[in-house]
Amino acid sequence: MIIGVPKEVKKDEYRVALLPVGVEELVRRGHKVLVEAGAGLGSGLSDEAYAQQGAEMIHGPQDIFKRADMIIKVKEPQPAECQMLRPGQVVFTYFHFAADRKLTEAVLASGCTAVAYETLVDEQGRLPLLTPMSEVAGRMSIQEGAKYLERPQQGRGILLGGVPGVEPANVMILGGGVVGANAAKIAAGMGANVLILDVNMDRLRYLDDVMPPNVTVLFSDRHTIRNQLGRTDLLIGAVLIPGARAPYLVEEEDLKLMRPGSVIVDVAVDQGGCIATTKPTTHSDPTYMVHDVLHYCVANMPGAVGRTSTFALCNVTLPWALKIVDHGIVKAGQTFAPIAAAVNMHQGKVTNRPVAETFGMTYAGRFAA
Repeated sequence: MIIGVPKEVKKDEYRVALLPVGVEELVRRGHKVLVEAGAGLGSGLSDEAYAQQGAEMIHGPQDIFKRADMIIKVKEPQPAECQMLRPGQVVFTYFHFAADRKLTEAVLASGCTAVAYETLVDEQGRLPLLTPMSEVAGRMSIQEGAKYLERPQQGRGILLGGVPGVEPANVMILGGGVVGANAAKIAAGMGANVLILDVNMDRLRYLDDVMPPNVTVLFSDRHTIRNQLGRTDLLIGAVLIPGARAPYLVEEEDLKLMRPGSVIVDVAVDQGGCIATTKPTTHSDPTYMVHDVLHYCVANMPGAVGRTSTFALCNVTLPWALKIVDHGIVKAGQTFAPIAAAVNMHQGKVTNRPVAETFGMTYAGRFAA
């Protein structure tokens, strides 16, 4: 099989989908790897490092998309890339279809097989290809939130951890999953007062056992959220429903309960956001104001720490990529249930129920079912 690794073209994206060691593993198994020149530079990986392991270095993406049986990427295909996709080609990347109708329609029309990192569910019900980026984004959400609470950034002028004699910031985290737990860990370590809200009582009991004393867990409902907004300095959106659009837990009117200069970091922006006023932003233009509340809604947060994120991502994606290329997508889906769950589209049909329901499309049934 011919595997193509194009350079990421989404704005401010510095990750790459395959490490040189991944090239070596694929070549050793008899596959051919095409890597676009410069693809790894944002992560500190030179073209020479890839070439030394047997990759064919290609200038420009057109030849890669034309020749490759399987494309491995980090972010969803951008409009120009969607035009290069073709029937029968496998694309293995983050898609987050439910947040983007245009992307969904474009990839569907291409006839390719879309294998989404974010819906690959293992035998334990975990999301192994989403977890490392959720860990990065959760930790970054506090790092960025703390910065934007500073007055020069239009925040309230609050030090997250306070100082002796001055109370620390109040951080509310909506969602106690991987993003939320990692955000809470960093916020608590910096000395903030932290609230985690979730609807899963078993998860709340677990978090209550493992988190430090300055973290409180609360059951999430509309009244509790509204009651807490008035005292929240930093609000983290960390809600995830695999494959589906995130629900709005905070409406626009609710922002008026927050104090001017409070900060929202909506990590759920990739899935549409869990704050009604969320809209995707970029690292070069990351924030905007609504009702005097600063919003940070960068849609590819881990891309800013490209080297850390690339290694963390490739550590978990390579084993699954090897299964796909060694078996072919049909046999891989029949043999490995997690891969079947990851196939969102195949031959112009939607094979992921939440995506189909989000856009009122026909659900063709689970792939290889």
